[in-house]
Amino acid sequence: MQQQRSDQRVRVYLLSLVMLAGLVSPGVSAQAVDESPDPFAMVGDLVVARPIGLAMTAVGTAAFIVSLPFTAMAGHVSEAAQTLVLGPAETTFVRCLGCRNSGYTSKDRELRAARKHHD
Repeated sequence: MQQQRSDQRVRVYLLSLVMLAGLVSPGVSAQAVDESPDPFAMVGDLVVARPIGLAMTAVGTAAFIVSLPFTAMAGHVSEAAQTLVLGPAETTFVRCLGCRNSGYTSKDRELRAARKHHD
């Protein structure tokens, strides 16, 4: 009985990893920022990808702090910060829900331009 539960947990874990890889992996062809992701992509992003991105940002920040004396001596602080902290943070926080690419969509740019025009 215990072995059966353990096997079932392993299967669920592996299936979750496969699904996560499908959500997080970039598309085969180069695409612009997807401006209209489907609801399933949005929910998957909210429930799976964003918490993982937040955890990666926290772990990357800790790794950056630990490695800071060594990267400072080597003169590569900005590269380490970009790779360990800023990259994961950008993917987590500067990306529309369900989109694959970071950055603002053309809709965001249009709204920002319209707000500046009205001010």
